[in-house]
Amino acid sequence: MGRRELREQIFLLLFRVEFNSPEDMPEQIRMFFEDDETYFSEKDETYITEKYGKIIEKKSELDSLLDEKAEGWDVGRMGKIELAVLRLALYEIKYDEDVPASVAINEAVELAKKFGQDNSGSFVNAILAKFV
Repeated sequence: MGRRELREQIFLLLFRVEFNSPEDMPEQIRMFFEDDETYFSEKDETYITEKYGKIIEKKSELDSLLDEKAEGWDVGRMGKIELAVLRLALYEIKYDEDVPASVAINEAVELAKKFGQDNSGSFVNAILAKFV
């Protein structure tokens, strides 16, 4: 898988966090990788799982940062799609030295456009621009 595809898979896994308890997530992760529609190499599965875990470890911190910068919004009011995209992109901006901030923002906007509503891309872009 290419980086864009890997990022999309991480987003899809992060999206499940909004609908499942932390105790249920190990089972959700197992089911995610057993999906018959997508083939995951061992390398891809490891990359996705590790990056997902790192983002979840920083989830509270990422949410606090988003609350600070998103004027008039807090993570509790944000759409679940946008929130998952923002967590992923903000993690990449703040902690992933392999991903330039401009790439993280561009990819986040594309994910928001693909999975979100009409204005999701603009919303994500506006918030992430405040971090660079």
